[in-house]
Amino acid sequence: MLTAARQAAAASSPAGGSEVGQLLQLYRNYLTILATAQLDARLRRRLSPSDLVQDALLGAYRDFAQFRGGSERELLAWLRQILINCLHHAYETHIKAGRRDLRREVSLDDVGQALDRSAMRLGACLADRVHSPSAPVHARERAVEIADQLAKLRPDYREVIVLRNLQGLSFEEVAERMERKSGAVRMLWLRAIEQFRHSYEDHE
Repeated sequence: MLTAARQAAAASSPAGGSEVGQLLQLYRNYLTILATAQLDARLRRRLSPSDLVQDALLGAYRDFAQFRGGSERELLAWLRQILINCLHHAYETHIKAGRRDLRREVSLDDVGQALDRSAMRLGACLADRVHSPSAPVHARERAVEIADQLAKLRPDYREVIVLRNLQGLSFEEVAERMERKSGAVRMLWLRAIEQFRHSYEDHE
C-alpha cells in the first residue's frame, strides 16, 4: 500500500489523495499514543492528543510527495518527525505564548528524543514475547500493532499503560496523575496489562 500511495501522490489525482489518506489513517492510533505520552499538564489544558495528531496527519497528507522512503520503518520515522514539529509548534504557541521564559524553553531535539523514547517503549511493551535477535530493528513497526490494540482498551487501562510504560513514571507518580491511591493504581495496571496481553495475543 505504501508503494501505491507514493505512486498515487506523484500522479496528483483525486484517487491519489484517497490512497494517501487511507495509508495515513493506518497510523492514527500510533501517533495518538505517542502524542498522549508527550503532552505535559500545561499542554493538556489547551490541546488534546487528537488535535495534535490531526495537525500532523494533515501536514503529512499535504507533504506526502516529499516522502522519499520505501519502507514502513522509514514512513514511521517521517511521521514522527512531523509530529515532533507539531509538538514543538504547540509548545511555542501555547506555553511560551508571547513571553520569553528560559525555564520554559523546549528544544526540538528534546521533544524529538522524548518522543523517540516513547516509540521504543511502545515497541517494547511485549518484549518478553519476542525472541528474535532482529527484534529491536522491528520494534517500531510492531509498535503500530501495539498502538492499535491499546486504542481498543477502556480509557483508564490505556491511560495507566501510557503513564507507566511509555512515560516511565513510578506508580506513585501515576497515582498522582490519575488522582488515585498507589495501591489501586498497581492493581489497575496489572489488570490493564493482562487485558492488553490477551487482546494482543488474540489479534496475533
